[in-house]
Amino acid sequence: MVPENLSKQLAFIKEIDKLKYIQRRTKLFHSDRCENSAEHSWHLALMAIVLTEHANESIDVLKVIKMVLIHDVVEIDAGDTFIYDTQKSHDNTDEERLAAQRIFGLLPEETAQELIAIWEEFEGGQTAEAKFARAMDRLEPLLQNSSNNGGTWHEPGVNYQKVYAKKSVIKEGSKDLWTYAETLIEDGVEKGFLKKNSK
Repeated sequence: MVPENLSKQLAFIKEIDKLKYIQRRTKLFHSDRCENSAEHSWHLALMAIVLTEHANESIDVLKVIKMVLIHDVVEIDAGDTFIYDTQKSHDNTDEERLAAQRIFGLLPEETAQELIAIWEEFEGGQTAEAKFARAMDRLEPLLQNSSNNGGTWHEPGVNYQKVYAKKSVIKEGSKDLWTYAETLIEDGVEKGFLKKNSK
């Protein structure tokens, strides 16, 4: 007989496999293939490890890694919302909160509460760890779009002002990375991938 805790842990592990099927709008570097949310989360975890020295404040790197690995698990139920979507808010929604309760709720109570708290902390964006994790989350698609001749910057309604506003979250976690991000955004304008003052 499988112990109750192990049974719950395995149920969660099987459930999160579904994150591999959630397609994002951004594409892999120099590629025509869209990444999935599991690939995105893995990439952010490695970015957090490698780029830690650029955080504005001292951070608990393991906590940041946990944040970026679980922050999109809610997309199993809620789906991925394109950051520049004009129909649906990219901010945390009741739908995502319900998804967090259901999916993390598959785990033993103590672990479930820990992961829900970490997910809420990421969404709140107030702690040093959350700010750095969110910086990773905004930087990765910027790097992808830059490598793909603008990528999703060519989508209807996306312009310089929107990209700049959404990506400016990076500076709250890392001024160094924001300085670099600004150069990529300006480069996108120079190359004609991003338009200024368009509606």
